[in-house]
Amino acid sequence: MKTTVAKLKVGERGRIEQIAIESIPLNLLEMGCLPGKEIELIQVAPFNDPLYIRVNGSHLAIRRDVAAKIQITKL
Repeated sequence: MKTTVAKLKVGERGRIEQIAIESIPLNLLEMGCLPGKEIELIQVAPFNDPLYIRVNGSHLAIRRDVAAKIQITKL
C-alpha cells in the first residue's frame, strides 16, 4: 500500500519508494534516507511536529511537511 511517511502511525514501517530530491534537505539524503531503505515512525512530538523516524540505523527528527514528500510502501 503506497503512502507517505507523514501518514504512518507510531510503530509502522515502510520501504522508501520515491523522494522529491529537490525538496528534501541534503543531510537526510546523506544519512541514508534513500529509495529502497526501510523507515519506521518511532514517535510524534507534541502538536504533531516533528516526527521521529529510524532509517538506515539512525534516529532522525523531520518536519511533517518533509515527511509528506517521502513516498513509501507499507511493510
